[in-house]
Amino acid sequence: MKKLFVVLVSLCIVTTTFGQKTKETILLEKRSEEFRDEIIKISDNVYVASGYDASNITMIEGEDGIILIDAGMIPAITSQIYKDFRRITQKPIKGIIITHGHGDHTNGISPFLGDEGVQIWAAENFGSENNFSKEGGFINPRQHHQSGMKLSPDKRINNGIAPSVYPGGSFKKSQLSSNGHLFIPFDKNKITNFVTKQVETITIAGITLELHRADGETSDHLVVWYPAKGILFPGDLYYKSFPNLYAIRGTAYRDVNKWIESLDMMLTFDAKTMAQGHTRPIVGASNVKTALTNYRDAIAHVFNTTIEGMNKGLTPDELVEYVSLPEHLKNDPNLVQYYGRIEWAVRNIYNGYLGWFDGNPTNLRPLSPKQEAEEMAELLGGVEEIEKIARKALKEKKCQWAAELSDRLLAIDNTNMSYRELKATALEQLALHVETAIARNYYNSVAQDLRKE
Repeated sequence: MKKLFVVLVSLCIVTTTFGQKTKETILLEKRSEEFRDEIIKISDNVYVASGYDASNITMIEGEDGIILIDAGMIPAITSQIYKDFRRITQKPIKGIIITHGHGDHTNGISPFLGDEGVQIWAAENFGSENNFSKEGGFINPRQHHQSGMKLSPDKRINNGIAPSVYPGGSFKKSQLSSNGHLFIPFDKNKITNFVTKQVETITIAGITLELHRADGETSDHLVVWYPAKGILFPGDLYYKSFPNLYAIRGTAYRDVNKWIESLDMMLTFDAKTMAQGHTRPIVGASNVKTALTNYRDAIAHVFNTTIEGMNKGLTPDELVEYVSLPEHLKNDPNLVQYYGRIEWAVRNIYNGYLGWFDGNPTNLRPLSPKQEAEEMAELLGGVEEIEKIARKALKEKKCQWAAELSDRLLAIDNTNMSYRELKATALEQLALHVETAIARNYYNSVAQDLRKE
């Protein structure tokens, strides 16, 4: 039986890919061109370190010092960025502005703190989404799965809006810290200045910047506006991908309406250049306006159409089929679902407004997964029949169905390695057919875990 299973798995792999890469794999590989490491000069005194780390770091050169916007994630990588910035100027770092509290924008700060009196600016409610890096707790396994940090490089093409990076700068050096974290979280006590007003105007090293409180991916966002040069720094409120209105690692409700309001606010600046926290800068006033407008319109369309469907009584599963982007937005290369997915956004909006209950009373007190699996087994004539159907589904490239049936088998016996292998293979096949990098990471990470005894 085990030999037969191996044969069927091999058939699924061969017939799914026909010996070639899937179109989604090719798309993600091409996407990696966006993340080539480079110091990009976007003004006579503004430089963006793009493609080095999980997030971009910007250096603004002033009269007697420099300002950094964000600090990256991995000190081994930000040390190299620091050296490359030093090839441009030897002026001391006078200020660091943190756009929000996510670890990929903060945990790499240590190499930048050697100069005396560095001001560190952040929003008053910095770290409001604290489950992202909370010590211990439920979020860590899902964060590891989304990031794919435990996967080998051949399984991680990129993360959709940034290159795939590892602690220590390489996969072989990647180690979890003793408390189970991938990184040592940023110490909030390092912040010297908190933005308490809606707009704070600051001058450092002769450079005047406006720090605007904003909401969207997180509620602790700062949007930075450099009026003298017409440069906008939106943090993670814009990047070249359909946005992650819900993160599969787990988040509280991200207020979609407030995200739209933040984009409307950014459009009022009429920026000539935009240097976002992920993906390469956008240059040219018309290009910036188009990018922000389409991004805003895509989010608004998904939100409005979801609410429309909810008012018709549609369930989350039905809404996923109901909501899609109009053609002009669907064809925007900056709205490809490399990082966020429309169906995740739809489900999150529904849950944010109506909670988990879908209106079907059958779901008020459903059977447990084990009970449901046992009833299915009895209906079909035994657990062996579920397994048979799952393997047939795998052979016929119905890998989602194979994965769902595998869940029934595992609900009955989670230790059965044949069942675990079946699901792992189904997940790997699903990974090959999704262009959303973090979904691919999650599939492959769980598949890897399933194969552990």
